[in-house]
Amino acid sequence: RRSRQLDAPGRRPPPTAGAMSRASGYDRHITIFSPEGRLHQVEYAYQAVKKNQNVTSVALRGKDCVVGVTQKKLPDKLMDKDFITHLYNITPNIGCLMTGMTPDARALVYRAREKAAKFKDKNGYEIPVHFLAMKIANIGQVYTQHAYMRPYGVNAMLFSIDDETGPALFQVDPAGMYMGYKACAAGTKDAEAVNALEKIVKKKLDLTEAETIQQAIGALQTVMGMDFKPSDIEVGIVSTSRKGFVRLSEEEIDTHLTAIAERD
Repeated sequence: RRSRQLDAPGRRPPPTAGAMSRASGYDRHITIFSPEGRLHQVEYAYQAVKKNQNVTSVALRGKDCVVGVTQKKLPDKLMDKDFITHLYNITPNIGCLMTGMTPDARALVYRAREKAAKFKDKNGYEIPVHFLAMKIANIGQVYTQHAYMRPYGVNAMLFSIDDETGPALFQVDPAGMYMGYKACAAGTKDAEAVNALEKIVKKKLDLTEAETIQQAIGALQTVMGMDFKPSDIEVGIVSTSRKGFVRLSEEEIDTHLTAIAERD
C-alpha cells in the first residue's frame, strides 16, 4: 500500500546500503569493490551454496576419525538415486563433501584430483590434506580477481587421517578461504548447524568412531527438525580403523539411526 511505501507525506524511505551498491552497479562485476569494501558477486556465490541445492551438510572430527553427513535429495522422481552424491574421493585416503552447485562441485573435484595426482607423481607420496586444501583455496581466490571468471558456487569439506597430525578436517569456501576445523557446516541452515556442533565440541568429548557418526547425524537431525530415513542422508568417514575414505551403506546408517532413537 501507498502508506507503507512512504514514511512521510510524499517521501520514500531511504534505500539501504546494499540496495544503493546494487543500484550503482557494484554487483555487475566480480572485480569491483563497493564503497563498503565488499565484492557483491563473491557474496552471491555464498548464497549459491546456501540456496542452489537446498541441502545442509555437517562434518565432525572425533579422536580417531572424521565424519561428514549431508542430505540426499532427488531433484526428479525419475532419477536413479545411486547417481546423486555429494561425497567424492580426491585420493583413496582423502574424502571430500561438496555443498552447493553439483556441476561446479564436479569440476572442482576433477581439479583437486589433478593437483593430488601431480603431487604424488612429483614427490612419491600422497598429498597432505592441508596442502590440498590450500591448493583448492588458491583456485577459488584467483576466481575472485578476474572479470571473465566466476567463483565456484560450492563449499568443500576435506577430511583425511594425516600421517603427522591424525584426523584432519578442512573447509574451503567460494572466496578461497580455507581453515582447519574441529567441526563445520555448510548449506541452507549452516548457522543453525554451527550452533548445534558448537554444543557438541564444547563438551570436549573423546568421541569414538560410532559416537562421532551418531553425534554428526543427530546434529543434522536437530537442525532440520526431522527424523531421517537411511535414504535421506549420505555419510562419509575416514578413520584409523578403516582403510581410506569410506561411504556408509544404508544398512550401516540405519544401525546408527536406531542407536540415536534409542539414546533419545
